[in-house]
Amino acid sequence: MSETKKTSLAPMLLVSMPQLVDPNFKRTVILLCKHSDEGAFGVVVNRPITAAGRVVVSLDTDRLTEKELQVWSGGPVEPEHSWMLLGHDMKGATDAARMDIADGLSLSTSPELLRRLLEPNPPPRTRLIVGYAGWAPGQLESELEESAWLLSDVDQELLFNTPAEQMWEKAIRRMGADPAALHGSRGVH
Repeated sequence: MSETKKTSLAPMLLVSMPQLVDPNFKRTVILLCKHSDEGAFGVVVNRPITAAGRVVVSLDTDRLTEKELQVWSGGPVEPEHSWMLLGHDMKGATDAARMDIADGLSLSTSPELLRRLLEPNPPPRTRLIVGYAGWAPGQLESELEESAWLLSDVDQELLFNTPAEQMWEKAIRRMGADPAALHGSRGVH
């Protein structure tokens, strides 16, 4: 008997159901980047880190760059690692530093791109994200069966042009649902 390979859900947006009360995922929108038999990987896209501060980055051994920069929390796993979410052409980023997610949307770890993000006029539709959301094999499927998440198509307008505090509700409404009507419901996907 041959084992069948699971169909990937990525790329997709995962929108948390109102009854998901885990503080890491309550009212979140997650960009699901990878999904396979080995598990799933995504980044929360509506959680700006609100603490004021400056980012100090050492890109060269002989100089430090210091700048105020909006940083987003991508999830509770490995918050010491960061990515840049890009909703534009990847000029200056090598293929080795890039993970294509959807047409015109990718994650990058490119130092060249980080340098550009720190310049006075950074590239549009770019976010610095720390941490990620990860699922072990079968875990995301189990959470979907328990109605913890709604699935939605990736929408760059939602990702980059919707204020973070409005993104969760707008993501649900663009699926034709009323967030208030979802409270306490089960079996809705």
